[in-house]
Amino acid sequence: MKIDWDRRTCARKGHITYAPDDPRLRVRLHAETALGEIWRCLRCGDFALGAPHGSGPAAEAPLVPRGSVLRDLFVLRFLAVERAVRGVFIVLVAAAVWKFSNSQDAVRRLFDEYLDVLRPVFRHFHYDLDHSPVVGTIQKTFGYKHSTLTLVAVLLLVYALIEIVEAVGLWYAKRWAEYLTVVATAGFLPLEVYELTEHISWLKIATLVLNILAVLYIALTKRLFGLRGGRKAFEAERRSASLLEVEESAGVLV
Repeated sequence: MKIDWDRRTCARKGHITYAPDDPRLRVRLHAETALGEIWRCLRCGDFALGAPHGSGPAAEAPLVPRGSVLRDLFVLRFLAVERAVRGVFIVLVAAAVWKFSNSQDAVRRLFDEYLDVLRPVFRHFHYDLDHSPVVGTIQKTFGYKHSTLTLVAVLLLVYALIEIVEAVGLWYAKRWAEYLTVVATAGFLPLEVYELTEHISWLKIATLVLNILAVLYIALTKRLFGLRGGRKAFEAERRSASLLEVEESAGVLV
């Protein structure tokens, strides 16, 4: 099912109308009805009742995102939410690591006590906790130095900060955030591939696929790093999204 991004956005945010000074273009965007004057929306092309939101030269008409631009904005905001959720989760993990580093001995004693209690229960079901990979991983963390755990917590916080900055920038469709997202996400792809070689899980696979698609989508649709004409072509595409310019290119101003 094809989504009409223009009308979908107008239904949520309302129409955007503009009265150009040029009478030949103005007549294509304006009409009189029994209920009053109507103006053509710069986004969806439908006529809206009431006075225009602005007026002036056609060249100064507001640059209204339309069509694929709105679709790209929707995708960017989806990625922004995903980045924000991930950033908050990493902050919680960093806080847990920090707290664990300051009470490592107490946590180890508590873990050993619970392990002694649970060992006979699991043995009844023919499961040896002493040879469990999960238990082994937890026990291995008890051997880490306080300084090592502190460094891990700091690195996690830095990573979380990058994710949150990406989220804010992507939500507002900032070009620097698109570059940051592509570079940062691509930089972590080798690590994600290495983790899959150590242990495969559907979550890791889904995360890797999502990050690869995000890198390709942003780099290509936003024409980063000179792709598909680079920034110049991207700005030209944005300018062409204005309905006034569409009207001009259709031969109204000849």
